[in-house]
Amino acid sequence: MSSAWVKEELGESVFKDKRLNDRFLSICENMASSLGSTIPDICEDWAQAKATYRFLSNDRVTEAEILAGHFSSTKKRIDASSGPILILHDTTEFTYKRKGEHDLGLVHRTKLKGRAGVVEYTLRGILMHASLAVTPEGLPLGLSSIKFWTRDKFKGTNALKRKINPTRVPIEEKESFRWIQNLRDSSVLMENPGRFIHVGDRENDIYEFFCEAGDIGTNFIVRACVDRLAGESTISEIIASEAPAFTRKITLTDQNGKEVSTQIEVKFKAIEIHPPIGKEKRYSSLDLMFINAREVDPPDDRDPINWNLVTNISSRANEEVWTMINWYKRRWSIETYFKVLKTICRAEDSKLRASDRLARLIAILSVMSWRIHWLTMLAREEDKISLKIAFNPLEISILEKMVPEKKSRVKNSTVQFYLQKIARLGGYLGRASDPPPGPLVIWRGLIKLNEFQRLALSGFETF
Repeated sequence: MSSAWVKEELGESVFKDKRLNDRFLSICENMASSLGSTIPDICEDWAQAKATYRFLSNDRVTEAEILAGHFSSTKKRIDASSGPILILHDTTEFTYKRKGEHDLGLVHRTKLKGRAGVVEYTLRGILMHASLAVTPEGLPLGLSSIKFWTRDKFKGTNALKRKINPTRVPIEEKESFRWIQNLRDSSVLMENPGRFIHVGDRENDIYEFFCEAGDIGTNFIVRACVDRLAGESTISEIIASEAPAFTRKITLTDQNGKEVSTQIEVKFKAIEIHPPIGKEKRYSSLDLMFINAREVDPPDDRDPINWNLVTNISSRANEEVWTMINWYKRRWSIETYFKVLKTICRAEDSKLRASDRLARLIAILSVMSWRIHWLTMLAREEDKISLKIAFNPLEISILEKMVPEKKSRVKNSTVQFYLQKIARLGGYLGRASDPPPGPLVIWRGLIKLNEFQRLALSGFETF
């Protein structure tokens, strides 16, 4: 990831002080060239490291300012594309072990079994709710919204339920309000909410979210968690009484990263649902489409597929319902993005001690992670995309010299051709039977490419 890309991607981020702009771009260039390294490692001397720490601890710097340039670039990529855009929503947590843990917020509790018996540990860190814009084919165009927060204390949900019905608590007072905030932010940023389909898992099964999407004029596909009442029956009872509409073969990636094909049986029906108890005055009833996709003959070595989806896209055509199921299947792309953020960019390896500093660091790493994820998926695209989008002339020259092609192989000038070269720098063999390169070999190749660029820019004669 060259410095030219950093300036183009993040150049529209504007801070309260111009000096902060210059420092921000310098930090991002250093991180882009040495992803996965610690702050002292990416800085040439103590002065640069100290300046980086000061930037991350500056209360005048916000995550919104850090990400503003990337959000603007995301909008440009969306405007340049055609067709529907999927906005994938999900929450992840970053945990850290520190002395003086009071500087970090609470994440969750966990129980570990040891010699002294079962011991309960409190994990501390920071939570992030992200929204990732992708094409229906799976190419990530960028982030459209991010929220960071910490918990001061655990709410004791089970104890709370004995005192008050949680459905009567206003959504603004709940942690789940982040789903609605990101829905609003993404819609405002992109200006054309009717083009987007917001995709979420079972945590996103929020009635207020459905109402907000209708008010904004945007679409959603969410995996249902709550078996709501619909008249005198429940949704599951109504769907169970329906005859299967069709059966299709679907290809998925299992927990081990292996592609599997299986048959699923699909039912769907439009159902009117009512707002939760205690919220009838604030929210109206909704006419939504409910889809059940169930695996016909599941194997014994994994959990069977049984998706209950809810959407405000009304359709009675089998092909359109099948398209929506495939859109929901793209939700796992954001899980891959989080994996890149944690395992390659090593967001949980930072030694910073305060939540606000970690949030600023993770905001920067979020953009770097998107770049690796984007290049990985770009290598699998069939369409020809201009080389200028991904590489500068020096990078192309280096790749041609360091990863020469066999005489029998015809040279071409596609992005995919040069991404294969980057992957081969990272250890990818590129045999006919090999799957497409993943983010790890792309990252390794980028690190080597950056090192070669440094040599070239310093006047090393080989280049």
